[in-house]
Amino acid sequence: MNFHVLTLFPEMVMSGLCTSIIGRAMEKGILSLEAVNIRDYTINKHKKVDDYPYGGGAGMLMQAQPVFDAYQAVLEKIHSEGRQGGRVIYLTPQGRTFHQSMAKEFAKEKDLTFLCGHYEGIDERVLEEIVTDYVSIGDYVLTGGELPAMVMIDAISRMVPGVLSNEDSGETESFSNYLLEYPQYSRPEVWRDKRVPKILLSGDHKKVDEWRLEQSIEKTKIQRPDLYEKWAEENQEYFIKKAKREARKRNHMK
Repeated sequence: MNFHVLTLFPEMVMSGLCTSIIGRAMEKGILSLEAVNIRDYTINKHKKVDDYPYGGGAGMLMQAQPVFDAYQAVLEKIHSEGRQGGRVIYLTPQGRTFHQSMAKEFAKEKDLTFLCGHYEGIDERVLEEIVTDYVSIGDYVLTGGELPAMVMIDAISRMVPGVLSNEDSGETESFSNYLLEYPQYSRPEVWRDKRVPKILLSGDHKKVDEWRLEQSIEKTKIQRPDLYEKWAEENQEYFIKKAKREARKRNHMK
């Protein structure tokens, strides 16, 4: 997976992503990341990349030319390495809200280019020319697209095979199937008079899995009822089986 970030602040992107799990994946060659300074591609002798918007209004707008030329440089590099261009993601509050399913979808790509806007945005003409996906990380406004790009790159990277040391961990985390992750515990067995649930000490993996599923369902139902409804709608068979189990228990107690 190759990430390309078009930005006015390349140091911010590189320093924020070249550590921990992602940094190790880069060292292994599983991921690559380049931050391209849009300012390097302006034809303005003062390295200016913004101007006043036509029609008036507050603030400045990033110009089309330096953004387009920066992207063309990335595209030429991708083509020189024998790959297609891939998708171009513009980080904007007007885009689709980013979620785990999108992270999995994007992780299937060989190349992803992130376009980070600033000021009052970017000239619409270059967006129409190069952008394939408009994505938001939430209903709020930030000063630039760098932080959203880093959030997305972190989430997407975790879905790339080989990035996580445990291949299952990316599939069992929160949101992987609409459910939040179950509670987890480590040593010591007792801390501040609070004990680790006995089932986790039993060694019965089947019962542990059942307990974890129940905990995930209950946590999601309380904390994210919107996700719980989606999960419940797609897992009606679970409730049928649960009702049968409870009926057998009641009959056994009679």
